Amino acid sequence: MQSEFFNLYSHGFARVAVAVPQCKVADPGYNAARTIELAEQAAAEGAVLVSFPELGLSAYSCEDLFQQRALLDASLQALQSVLDASLRVPAVLVVGLPLKVDHQLYNCAVVVAAGRIQGVVPKSYLPNYSEFYEARQFSSADCAIARRVHLLGQDVAFGSQLLFDIRNIPDFRFHIEICEDVWVPIPPSSFAALAGATVLVNLSASNIVVGKSGYRHQLVSQQSARCMAAYLYSSAGNGESTTDLAWDGQALIYENGELQAESERFSEQAHVIYADIDLERLSRERFHQTTFGQSVRRHADEVRKFEVVGFEVDVPQQKSLPLKRQVARFPYVPANNAQRDERCREVYSIQVQALVQRLSSSNISKVVIGVSGGLDSTHALLVCAKAMDKLGLPRTNILAYTMPGFATSSRTLVQAHKLMEQVGCTAQEIDIRPSCEQMLKDLDHPYSRGEAVYDITFENVQAGERTNHLFRLANHNGAIVIGTGDLSELALGWCTYGVGDHMSHYNVNASVPKTLITHLVRWVAESASLALKHPEVLMHILETEISPELVPGASAGEPGQRTQDFIGPYELQDFNLYYILRYGFTPAKVAFLAHTAWKDREAGYWPDGLHGAHNEYTLAQIKKNLGIFLFRFFKTSQFKRSCVPNAPKVGSGGSLSPRGDWRAPSDSEATVWMDGLELIPDGNS
Repeated sequence: MQSEFFNLYSHGFARVAVAVPQCKVADPGYNAARTIELAEQAAAEGAVLVSFPELGLSAYSCEDLFQQRALLDASLQALQSVLDASLRVPAVLVVGLPLKVDHQLYNCAVVVAAGRIQGVVPKSYLPNYSEFYEARQFSSADCAIARRVHLLGQDVAFGSQLLFDIRNIPDFRFHIEICEDVWVPIPPSSFAALAGATVLVNLSASNIVVGKSGYRHQLVSQQSARCMAAYLYSSAGNGESTTDLAWDGQALIYENGELQAESERFSEQAHVIYADIDLERLSRERFHQTTFGQSVRRHADEVRKFEVVGFEVDVPQQKSLPLKRQVARFPYVPANNAQRDERCREVYSIQVQALVQRLSSSNISKVVIGVSGGLDSTHALLVCAKAMDKLGLPRTNILAYTMPGFATSSRTLVQAHKLMEQVGCTAQEIDIRPSCEQMLKDLDHPYSRGEAVYDITFENVQAGERTNHLFRLANHNGAIVIGTGDLSELALGWCTYGVGDHMSHYNVNASVPKTLITHLVRWVAESASLALKHPEVLMHILETEISPELVPGASAGEPGQRTQDFIGPYELQDFNLYYILRYGFTPAKVAFLAHTAWKDREAGYWPDGLHGAHNEYTLAQIKKNLGIFLFRFFKTSQFKRSCVPNAPKVGSGGSLSPRGDWRAPSDSEATVWMDGLELIPDGNS
């Protein structure tokens, strides 16, 4: 079980490869030898499918040599060599060669596995424009009458509407198209995806001209995104004829619109690229996006034409096989500085636009907000300031109140006042301790009798008193209360229900996770979007320990709580939230991904300008904190999410509004998730 947990094939992934061998024009024997070398290399790396270029066994640029029987016979002999090698290579090989069938010549892809030819796919669309003259030598797949061919002593399926199902790898069904097939308005792979193909393979030669590389990226990215599939694309490399053309050997692997691997272009060496495709994610996306199923129904006639060829391959499942793909530590925060800034700009703009609309539609010109000097209320105040600017209203229409309680630190109190001064809002301080003491006395709480009892009642009296003041202040001033709580807190139930920080008239932060709010505040400070004279106050807030500041600490004026001591590190819990909310993955898979991302602080990428330590976590720590998340998320917190204020959704990572992405019963059990936690080992591999 331990070795299986650390194997990518145990978690819905499969390693695939695109190989670009060196070739010699019209020398199939040489080309077969180079193909086999790269196939062995890819299989040794754990790949279960290896795709090669179009007409790779003969070379693409043979032109009228394709009419020569000697070349056709030698190409068959080359295929036999690949077939023989497949007995010792535990992977599916997809190779290209010219094949004569029923007196016509076809540009074909042949699927080979474990000494068997699993099927032959002819090219559907033959380019016959500009530098291309394929219709001079080849016939289109539409010309074929045969559905079976006798090839190298085997009776095999033949046609462009074949799907290949690797039975012992869940959700691994692949389709093959050849070069031009994906450049047409409706590629064959579109219908193949509707018929169940999750991996789309394109054997291409694709000569290079200026600008073509970028267009390939766009083409493959969009096709993989539209089809919610992985897409493997090859190009012919070094050795093709340069009589009239040049070749760059570009290979690409995309998954659902995201680039997973790309080869070096114009390499003089043979090369292989790899990607670990998340097949479970692709399947999840398809059943989540119900219009995919509607498309299947609409194109049912085309979908029914596909024939499924099923077989098994040797999968390296009994050993540790870690992911090659990068798993972002912060799925809500791009690591790249430019992308991060653009993400922050867009999220901030969404929040501001939403608040502007709410104020405009309700004909209200003032807002009330509680400012603690901590992270969330800081960002909410920054959103309010920009909204007032957009509306052409003075920032003094923001009625901001800092409300110190029994454990408010001198640091956060000073920061709250400095922040309000910098923003230019109407700033006031209300000491809630007298009203809290009266309520504790009314409750006959031990604290009112001088006992140092700091229980949940003691905490919630303060949280409730703050919210009660804010709502009454809003009534008194013709304003609405702006909520400050974030997505991470809502997921973990880390908020006081009802008359507490759970409630507001409108919450601008409700679908923004804590890890992203950190970068939003930093972005506002650096972008000068609010023209703050002393933006360094925002940097000081970023450096403040996260705490509700409700329980007094050992030192006077210091809180005795650190939030992450109770609910775990936000950076881990946001990671867990993303993969559970967005994809519904099992605890074991989430832990496997977290272990990949967080096991080594020196590996992978960190967001530029990250505030805080570059942490790493053992699998035991990941398991412990995932357990905290699962129990709180599925068992104890849903009733708070079932009635939350209006708030804008900002990201595809999801929202927890019952009117949006998440509808769940308040009285569900967490049993199946906690049971799944037990499948995670306690030690690292």
